[in-house]
Parts: sequence; structure tokens; C-alpha cells
Amino acid sequence: MKLKNSLRELPAIFLGTAIIAVAVYFFMLPSDLSVGSITALANVLSKFLPLPVSLLTFFFNGGLLLIGLLLIGRDFAAKTAIGAILLPIYLGIFEWIFPNFRSFTQDATLDVVCYILIVSLGQAIMFSHNASTGGLEVVGKLMQKFLHMDIGQALAISGMVVAASAIVCTDAKTVVISLLGTYFGGMILDKFSFGMNIKRRVCIITGKTDEVVSYILHSLHSGASLYDVTGAYDNTVRREINVIVDKQEYRLLMDYIKKLDPKAFITVYSVNEISYTPKK
Repeated sequence: MKLKNSLRELPAIFLGTAIIAVAVYFFMLPSDLSVGSITALANVLSKFLPLPVSLLTFFFNGGLLLIGLLLIGRDFAAKTAIGAILLPIYLGIFEWIFPNFRSFTQDATLDVVCYILIVSLGQAIMFSHNASTGGLEVVGKLMQKFLHMDIGQALAISGMVVAASAIVCTDAKTVVISLLGTYFGGMILDKFSFGMNIKRRVCIITGKTDEVVSYILHSLHSGASLYDVTGAYDNTVRREINVIVDKQEYRLLMDYIKKLDPKAFITVYSVNEISYTPKK
């Protein structure tokens, strides 16, 4: 079962890594930005070493991957290994097809905006499948695990250090843009991550409890909880249905209830994380 699930996640890992590679090669590197990442550090070192960014990224990822295996876990390390290998491969392909590529926008500020939007989308896809492209994502995961930080905040802090290192090979303006891009990139990553994982807790009081529960169990194939609630106005005891659903299930459930009982009393809450052990 674990192998089957891992194989199902491969397309998302390939896609997420490709999106990150596009952001790095076409928006970060042409403007010599150092928006906090291992690829950015590789770009800085490439100014002093006769090695391409893709090869330096591969070396860094290998070392951090080993650390991730030891301290985070095999599942994360296995999926990260795929991304860590794919990223330098994608970059190498881009270096071969588009040598000496120049910026689309010819403006470092626009490049950093495009970069953080695109790379955050790719990272969010990877993190939603407990994977990454290695590099600072491993550092971020370690900080998240041991310091209990949001992943975006952890990446922003570690990325700041890398971004600041660019001062040895570029001008102050580019360094400042890179630092700002790193900071805001972490915030945007959190927004992407929460947006992809967010669920809704729906609390329903209706005169047709049995029908709604049956729909949740047999049509949405989800679970639900029932609570007795007492109205303060007339002390009437009613049954309240509590269910947690994703975005698609939420729309289906709301459409069903509106048709079944337009007078149903419904409250909805956002849920960012769920922890439970599924029944075997």
C-alpha cells in the first residue's frame, strides 16, 4: 500500500520540481538574485568555482539529503531524493537548451516577484506530499520539527542567511531585493500551503438529520459526529451534525442541504490541520 501511494505521488513530485526549476532558471539566475535557497548559494559559489549551478546544487542536495534521512525520516528522505535529483537535472537541461539565458523582464524587482510566486507554488505542491527538492527545504523541515516553527517562517530565516551571502559577489541593491524576496517568499509559501491543505468543519442543525448523515456517509464517504445541543431560547434539545470536508465535498454538501432543508442552521469553520490514526 505504501509503495502504491508513493507511486501515485510521483507525478506531483515531478510537477512540483519542474515548477521550482522554471522559477530558478528563468527568474532568479538571470538577475543574479540570491533569494534564499541552496540553488542561490550554488549561484554565489559558481562565481568563484569552475562548476555550473546544476552540479553544485547536486552536491549540496546530497549532503542535506543524508541529514534529512537521519533526522526527519525515510518517507521524507525518499521523496526528497527524487526532487533533489530531478532539480539539478532540470537545471542542467535548461542550461543546455537555453545557454546564457537573459531575464524575461529585464528588471530584478519583477523577477523576484515572479520567482517567489512560482517557486512557492512548486514548494507547496512538494510539501503537501511530504517531499521537497532538498536544500534549504530540508533545513526548514528540521526547524519545523525541532523548533516548532511554520515551514514558511523556517525557510525565511534560513534563506536570509543565504541571501545575505550574496554580498560577496553582487551589489547592495540586489542583496536587499534578495532579502526581501526571501522574507515575502516564506509568507507566500504559508499561504499556498494552507490554501492547498485547508478543510472545513461544518456544523449542521436540521430537521432531517438522518438524511444528511446518510448522504455524508454513503455519498461523500466521510465520517460525522452527532451532538445533543440545547437551545437557550426554549430549551429544545436538537441533534447537531459535525463533519470535516475538503473544498469539493463542502460544495456538494452545501448544495445537498440547500435542496433538502433550506431552513437548516449551518456554521462553517476553517481547519488547517488534522491529526488522527485511520482504522485498519
